[in-house]
Parts: sequence; structure tokens; C-alpha cells
Amino acid sequence: MIKVILCDDHALIRRGIRDTLADAPDIEVVGEAGDYPELRSVMRALPVDKQCDVLVLDINMPGRSGLDVLHVLKDEGTATRVLIVSMYPEDQYAIRALRAGAYGYVNKGGDPQLLVQAVRTVAQGRKYVTPEIAQMLVESLTAPAPEQAHQKLSDRELQTLVMIASGKRLSDIAEELMLSPKTVSVYRARVLEKLGLSNNSELTVYAIRNGLVES
Repeated sequence: MIKVILCDDHALIRRGIRDTLADAPDIEVVGEAGDYPELRSVMRALPVDKQCDVLVLDINMPGRSGLDVLHVLKDEGTATRVLIVSMYPEDQYAIRALRAGAYGYVNKGGDPQLLVQAVRTVAQGRKYVTPEIAQMLVESLTAPAPEQAHQKLSDRELQTLVMIASGKRLSDIAEELMLSPKTVSVYRARVLEKLGLSNNSELTVYAIRNGLVES
């Protein structure tokens, strides 16, 4: 039996994923969390015979992002394999997530059965990539595409960019990420500098044009 923990800050999304996985006879959801602190509590509370094989993790969460969690788990050397399930398009986040240690990336808007297939693949210790991601990987090896400016951002800087472009104020971002407003301002300044932009309006236009947020 493949034991799975779900980590997504939207309860309805977790329920949909849980119901999808519940139909698979070889998969059992042993815990759920809405953010990183709750995830740690859930993982610590699991008995030995219920330890998680696969963590189904969202990227965009309050506090530590999914990419932050990936880095933490990788540094700890945990045996839990991570499958990223996100609403963001593969071409913007999949490669970044795989480089951070994820075993796979599935878009929330895809066929639910792909999620079941992905969990099974990841539980076997194999990488799960969609045909689209596989094509991107091949193209990067055969003819490396020019790197877009935002691909040079750190994970936290990218997260700040997306949140500002989504209309959130710096104070709201600071509260959601559990950072000081000053720290968020520093991230914003770095993003503007690296992208060659002057203000939030230009930043928002950039994010929309590059598919980082929906228009």
C-alpha cells in the first residue's frame, strides 16, 4: 500500500485529490496539511507503519512555499518522495521543481488519473514527467533555449514576483510568508533590479506576458 500525505492550503483541493486517490486500491492517504508547520506535525505524528511514501505538495502556500519545503526535505535527507501538484503551467515551474528535488510535477487542471499514475511512479522511486515536460527537457539538452530573466530569480524572489503581480500588497505578502515587511521589500527590490523593471505595474505586465500569472 502506497501511503500519501497531502499538503495544500485549499481544503477543497485537498478533498478533490483525496477522493481521486481513494479510488485507487493501492493508495492510502494517511495525512493532510494546509501549510509547512502543519505538515511537520502530521509527519511527526504518524506511527512507524504509516510513514509517508509520497508527499503530494502544492507550490503556492502560506509561509514556506512548496519549493522551500522541497529544499528543506532535500537538506534533511528524508526518504519521502515529493510530487508537486500545481495550477501553474509546466513551462514555468516544472523544471525548477525537479531541480529542487521533486520526483514529479502534475498540473491540477489535468486528468485526475494522471495523478494516480504519478503517485505510483514516484512511489517506485522513478521520476514522473508529462510528455510536455519531457519535451522541454529534451529541447534543453539538444538546443538550450535562451534563459528568461525570471529564471534567474531565487525561489523566494519568484514567489514574491507572483504574489505582487497577483495584486497582493507587501504587508499582505509579509504576513502570508511570515516575513518582515522590510525583508519582502528587499525581495521586491531584487526582483525589479534583476528584471530591469521600475515599479509594480511593470512587474505585473511582465508576469502576465510570461505566463507567471493569469491576466
